[in-house]
Amino acid sequence: MLKIITESPNPLKGTKKKRVSKKNKSAWRKHTDVQDVEDFLESKRQEERIGQNRRRAVHIDTKAEEPQKLTPKQKRILHAKTAPLRSLAILENTSKVEDPIVKRNHVKKVKNGRNIEEEILNPRTQKHIEANKERKRYNEILDKKIKKKRNPLSKTFAVDLWEDTDPKDKYPVLKNKWISEDMAYYTLKNLNETGVIKVHDSLRHKTIKTKKRFEAPHPGTSYNPDPKDHIALLNKAVDKEEGIIKTAKHLKRITTEMFSKVTAFERDNNILKTKPEDNDLPYTSVNPPVVNKKKDKKARKNEKEQKLLAQELKKKKEAKKQLTDLHRLKHLDADVKKAGEELVELRKHRKKEAFKKKFETKRLGKLKFQEGEIDVNMKEDIAGNIRNIKTESNLLVDRFKNLQKRNIIPTSVDVGIRKRRKIKRFTRKSHKEPEPTILKCMKKKN
Repeated sequence: MLKIITESPNPLKGTKKKRVSKKNKSAWRKHTDVQDVEDFLESKRQEERIGQNRRRAVHIDTKAEEPQKLTPKQKRILHAKTAPLRSLAILENTSKVEDPIVKRNHVKKVKNGRNIEEEILNPRTQKHIEANKERKRYNEILDKKIKKKRNPLSKTFAVDLWEDTDPKDKYPVLKNKWISEDMAYYTLKNLNETGVIKVHDSLRHKTIKTKKRFEAPHPGTSYNPDPKDHIALLNKAVDKEEGIIKTAKHLKRITTEMFSKVTAFERDNNILKTKPEDNDLPYTSVNPPVVNKKKDKKARKNEKEQKLLAQELKKKKEAKKQLTDLHRLKHLDADVKKAGEELVELRKHRKKEAFKKKFETKRLGKLKFQEGEIDVNMKEDIAGNIRNIKTESNLLVDRFKNLQKRNIIPTSVDVGIRKRRKIKRFTRKSHKEPEPTILKCMKKKN
């Protein structure tokens, strides 16, 4: 049961007043109840921060309305309109403290220089009017780009995926001589043209002339070719084979057949050569030793006279040539003109060859690229249908050769299976099985 006390006990009866020291501030806080003062001050501060806590009249609607069901998307939209973002809540001013100085002189700060915003909104000069027109045109182009980006998939594919073109052809601003290249790329970047990337011109340089990644095969390689196409393919294969045979014969002629062949006996006889009719003569080699013969005074005098005569004859010939050249100046002018024309033609030919060599297959490794064999079927191998045709080509080899031809991978040759060296195996002494004593005794006797 609960005991209800109706009367408060008298503190003077039965209890003694406790006296404590209040010498320090901490003693005052400890033995003095100031909670009501703290609560009052806290409420005062709260009113200064968020205003007075005024009671509002509560209207109770007696009519019960059915709650409207909202979809999750509608809930998110409603929440975004009513509730602020959490990341921006810290920036809101929740203080309701009034300005202590009512009559404050608010001075607007005057910006120094031009007011760009006012010039744009209220254009006065022709320059600003043209700039606004250009900005409007730019915004229209930007809206079109955004609309295209929203629907990137088109119903028809009218673009050639294998077409090799220069991206600068699509954007005339890149080829404008009055605008710098950096400014042109900056403009395209603002137009949301992400496909254009500024790279060095060397990356766009074509290293090979073959534009197509997949070249059409020769019509003579068909399973049922036209006789003319098949004959043309056979002639092409024959010409290539004749060229290979001709190169092999040329290498054999300038290397193997260039030197005479002798037997080992003949070689030894040439090294140690003796006269067959007289064996008593001393040994003589193929190249006899050089003897340093001294010239006498008469021989040296004759040699000096011959040198002087040769020099005089040379001077007479040069003088005679100068006289003849004076008489044939017209012919010399024609010769000089002809030599100049030949030099110009030679320069053109060299320039043409250098340009042609620029697009040839480069040597990326130690081996030079060589065209593969021509895939050709003989007349008796042509079946007329795909089922019975004799296959000559290989798709994997064809793609591999195509990558080598386009300077994508270096040229390589199949080295085959390499021979491994024979490993000599033996059993260690610690791993050998112990021999019987009979065998040991037989070894000792032997």
